Amino acid sequence: MSSSRLESIPGTARLRDVAAAAGVSTSTASRVLSGAPGVSPGSAAAVAAAARRLGYRPNLVARGLRARTTGQVGIIIPGIGNPFFADLLEALESVLYDANLDMILSDSRGTHTDEARRLQTLLDRRVDGLIMIPAGHHSSAPAMRWAHWSVPIVQIDRQVDGLPADYVGVDNALGIRLTLDHLAGQGASTVAFVSDSTASSTGRSRFDAFRLTVPRVPGLEMAQALLGSFSIDFGQEAARQLMRHPQLPDAVVCGSDLVALGLVREFRQSGIAIPDTVKITGFDGILFGELCDPPLTTVLQPVQAIAAEAVRLLQSRMRGDQAAPRRSEIAPSLIVRRSSLAAQA
Repeated sequence: MSSSRLESIPGTARLRDVAAAAGVSTSTASRVLSGAPGVSPGSAAAVAAAARRLGYRPNLVARGLRARTTGQVGIIIPGIGNPFFADLLEALESVLYDANLDMILSDSRGTHTDEARRLQTLLDRRVDGLIMIPAGHHSSAPAMRWAHWSVPIVQIDRQVDGLPADYVGVDNALGIRLTLDHLAGQGASTVAFVSDSTASSTGRSRFDAFRLTVPRVPGLEMAQALLGSFSIDFGQEAARQLMRHPQLPDAVVCGSDLVALGLVREFRQSGIAIPDTVKITGFDGILFGELCDPPLTTVLQPVQAIAAEAVRLLQSRMRGDQAAPRRSEIAPSLIVRRSSLAAQA
């Protein structure tokens, strides 16, 4: 095939074609294109120009097999439709891109069976590591322990019991404490809690923080706790349950913004004033919280910092770091909006 023909079909040139066009040996061309040292500036420039002219593309699969690395990281989350997970994915993609790593995304749909299938698929594709939000802290354990023998795993947001893997998440206890201190300062005395069940480590952590912290905040008393799922639908159902009681609590702390949005919607449809009758807070800091009416007070998760720490730990493991499992809890901040403010005098 002629050189002119190669130039007209990008991606069809081979390494030896680039070497011939640059007037160097194949091994010299290989060293230039792989970034290896020991090549004269003139030869390097000639190889680079020839590669551009011929539209040369390296065979990444073959390179990965030789180097025993693919430059790919598998990501598994319980649901792409969750706005918080979408924010976290955007942050992970940005950090991985800056680290010259590619992301392969899988959705476990919140079930350990689908999660196990996704794990097998990603391992078959020879990913160099995994960043996961487990579907459940018990049910996800067997498949993740098995996968951990093959590649390093970093858990984010949620974790499984007994897995010797690094974990990165928000400081849930601090987030709940910031929320309760704020509500007490706004005059609330009875506070209910609506969140995910304790089937997820996140739901368990936030509920434990709530029930342990309320007695420590002067002037606060715990009302009922309703546990279901991190969803708008459950938030609406929880609002209906709260309205069946003779007396509504002064405030409701929600374990996620989606739950809080469900409560706001149901209370407003029932004519209950927010925040004058009931104050509501969320957790996560998704965009929809700012857009709802009234705008939602929420615990903002620092997704960029979580993503950066997760990738840092994963890269450390990919380089062979054998240190004991590490746990990073990153401090959140409280974004105060109108849904939790005391009525103006």
